[in-house]
Amino acid sequence: MNYIIFGGSGFIGTHLIHLLKSECLKANDKIYDLDIVMPGEEGVVPGVVEKNEGVEYIRLDVRKPFDFDFNCTQNDIIFNLAAVHRTPGHRDYEYFETNIKGAENVTAFAEKHNIKKILFTSSIAPYGPGENKKDETTLPTPESAYGISKLVAEKIHEKWQVQDKNRELTIVRPGIVYGKGEHGNMTRLYKGQKGHYFVYTGRKDTIKASIYVKELCLFFKYRMIDNNFPGCDLYNCTFEPAYNIQQICEAMQKATGMKRHIPLIPGGLLMTAARVLGPIGGKKVGIHPARVKKLMVSTNINGLKLSKSGYKFHYTLEESFKDWFKDCKEEGLF
Repeated sequence: MNYIIFGGSGFIGTHLIHLLKSECLKANDKIYDLDIVMPGEEGVVPGVVEKNEGVEYIRLDVRKPFDFDFNCTQNDIIFNLAAVHRTPGHRDYEYFETNIKGAENVTAFAEKHNIKKILFTSSIAPYGPGENKKDETTLPTPESAYGISKLVAEKIHEKWQVQDKNRELTIVRPGIVYGKGEHGNMTRLYKGQKGHYFVYTGRKDTIKASIYVKELCLFFKYRMIDNNFPGCDLYNCTFEPAYNIQQICEAMQKATGMKRHIPLIPGGLLMTAARVLGPIGGKKVGIHPARVKKLMVSTNINGLKLSKSGYKFHYTLEESFKDWFKDCKEEGLF
C-alpha cells in the first residue's frame, strides 16, 4: 500500500513520516512526500536536513493540477496536510489559493486513482474567535481568510466523500500543535519564560486548546491505518478539557526544570507596547499586536468527541513536554 502525504515536509508531516516508518511500514509499502519544498530547504522544519531513507520525495505544487507515477493499490491512504497556515504572515489570496485549490486538486487526484481514504488537517480557525466553548456541532463563523479557506476546503473534501459511500474521510481540527520543530506558539512561550520576557496579558485563565504532535499523528494512525471508518467524520483534536495558559506554563516549567515567576500585565498596556515595538522587531519575541491579541482570547475547543472515540491518549500535558524536552537532548524546547 501507499501512504501519500501532501505537505509531508512540514512540521506535522515530518513527525507522521517518522511514525509510519517506525510502526507501520510492511514489505512493499511506500511513503510519498509531495511538497513544494524538500527537507533542508527554507520553509520546512528547521533542523530537518536529511531525507528519510525509503521515502520518495516529489516536488509538487498542490495549487496546480498534478499527477505522478506510482503503483496504486486498493488500500492507499492520502494525508492532506498541505496548507498555508501561519497568521499573521500571508496575504489573503495566498490562503485561498493554496487551501482551496489544493483541496480541489488532491480530491481530483484521489478520484482519478480510486483512492478511498483521505485524512484532511483543517483547523480550529473555522469556528471564529470567541470565549464560548465550541464542539463539532458549533456553527462555523470564521472571520479570517485562513479560517474561511479551511472551511471551504473541508466542504470540498466532503463533496468527494459523499460521491461514494465506501469512501472514508476524516477531518481533524487541531488546537495548537506543538513538539520538536514547531517553532511557533509553544516554542515562543518556552523562550519567553526562559528569557524572562513572557508575561500574562491581562489574565491567567485564557484557554489554549492544544495537542502534542506525536499524539496527533498517533490519532491519524488509529483512524486511517488501525481501523476502517467509512463515511465522513470531524474531530476537534485537543486535550479534554483544554488547558489554560497558566496550566500550560506550569507544566512546561515542571517538565523542563525551569522556575520562573510570570508577572501579570494589563492587556491594554501590552497592546500599546506591541503597536510601538511590532514594526521595529517586536515580532521576533512575540511582541506583535496580532500575537498579543491571540494571548488574550481563548481558543476554548471541546475535545470530548475525541476522548470518547475509542482512541486512548498516550501523553498527559506534562509528559508531552518531557518527551519534547528529551527529543531536544534536554537543551530546551525547539
